[in-house]
Amino acid sequence: MWEPYKKGYKAYLQLEKSLSDNSVEAYMRDVDKLTEYLLVANKQKNPSDLVVQDLQLFIKWIGELGMTATSQARIISGIRSFYKYCLIEQIVINDPSILLDAPKTKRKLPDTLSFEEIELIISQIDLSTPEGTRNKAILELMYSCGLRVSEVVNLTISGLYLDVGFIRVIGKGDKERLIPIGADAIKHIKIYKDNIRVHVPVQKGFEDILFLNKRGKNLSRVMIFLIIKSLSAKAGITKVISPHTFRHSFATHLVEGGADLRAVQEMLGHESITTTEIYTHLDRDFLRETLHRFHPGFK
Repeated sequence: MWEPYKKGYKAYLQLEKSLSDNSVEAYMRDVDKLTEYLLVANKQKNPSDLVVQDLQLFIKWIGELGMTATSQARIISGIRSFYKYCLIEQIVINDPSILLDAPKTKRKLPDTLSFEEIELIISQIDLSTPEGTRNKAILELMYSCGLRVSEVVNLTISGLYLDVGFIRVIGKGDKERLIPIGADAIKHIKIYKDNIRVHVPVQKGFEDILFLNKRGKNLSRVMIFLIIKSLSAKAGITKVISPHTFRHSFATHLVEGGADLRAVQEMLGHESITTTEIYTHLDRDFLRETLHRFHPGFK
């Protein structure tokens, strides 16, 4: 029921606002998230039916999926843009997003998982099911390579160079990069690809996508959130966990182990070294804590 509104909004962003394709896609994803929430919450409502309480519950929902305050604030901005369009087109009389408070976006580094905690989360997977075998491959890959969640769901079979220990991913801004992949991740990807994926009826257009759902299409980013959230709860971990936590932990463990920052930047696909440098701050904290614990003269 939202498709006509989405179509009109997309045309507005392209023609009236003259936004780039990437920006249009980002704004459309925000509205897609809202409609996905309405579906999950079983709310059959049009844009004109929604009130601020509905939007507040939506923001609470994306927060519970593990999205940071910064990501939530950006989504709120996207929803406000959509309602601005709805007002212009007289789809709505009142704009419920005006009263929506954005969460505080103070600079806070996300929680990091220890290697033992990551192992504990992965150990909760039920490997007796096809989905479990797939999820094991996904999580081993995420920790081995520090991928963004979007890079995981769009990873292709043609991007696997497992015989030489590399994968090719398409990152932000359609930038391609090659990343080394560890032996455990290679093993579990091969098990999934050769024993599970071959039995999935693949939908047209998804033949090259590595990780598929039961319907033969690629997984959604939200599904990866939910898989990790469920496994973390089973493992009894109370930290705020999201797919990004695996990426963050990958980088933190590399820097703490003495990895060159430029190499970490290359593997993460950061355009600027300053983005990667947040891990040096973590490393300093780690070093200070180590001195406190083990150096008799450090007070």
